[in-house]
Amino acid sequence: MLNRILACLLTTLTLVAGFAHADEKDVRRAVASVYGPDLKVDAVRKLGALGLYEVQIGHDVLYSDAKGRYLIQGDIIDVKARTNLTEVRKTKLSQIKFSELPLNLAIKTVRGNGRRVFATFEDPNCVYCKKLAKDMEGMTDLTIYTFLTPILSPDSVTKSQAIWCSSDRSKAWNAWMLEGTAPVAAKCATPIDKVLALADRLGVHGTPTIFLTNGERIPGAVPAAQLEQALDRVAAAR
Repeated sequence: MLNRILACLLTTLTLVAGFAHADEKDVRRAVASVYGPDLKVDAVRKLGALGLYEVQIGHDVLYSDAKGRYLIQGDIIDVKARTNLTEVRKTKLSQIKFSELPLNLAIKTVRGNGRRVFATFEDPNCVYCKKLAKDMEGMTDLTIYTFLTPILSPDSVTKSQAIWCSSDRSKAWNAWMLEGTAPVAAKCATPIDKVLALADRLGVHGTPTIFLTNGERIPGAVPAAQLEQALDRVAAAR
């Protein structure tokens, strides 16, 4: 929603003139004057860089000047450190507490010794999820928790239900994703509604979405080599 709203604005635009001093209320009032009260500002904090205020909206950030007059959309880059401070901040905001994931609502797949652990949110009809599955075929020493997240179509719900109700969920999931073998239709109590609510709470709006045990989020299907590096980096840091 944020990108759609911002698309019609310049990178820097005048908000409201006449704010006498800078504080969180002024910044929030300035943002609301342009975007309206329905746009939820999660937090406002003062930055050391350039005297700006960071405006957090979900996992996105904007910046306001010290008087609450200008809103800035874009990245702040520390040239000396060669660091994109905005991207670092967005990555931090998108992290979760992996230990709080209800893993009992996911399909568990173990390969090799299972030492490298991560979770995915996937739709059974998602093309990129199938690409991820094929890319991961050669990977070992994994424990994968797959949260069935049927957001693409009613058929996704039907397939998710059949896979969850299979006697071997992991086998049924991989047979469909890797070989195109459709799961046998079945009905049972499923956690699909709970998973969809969880996905919404975590800001998962596309599949696949991967979460590492350090809470880091990886959106989309990434090459196996990139995923291997990320898993090894997290494992080494433990």
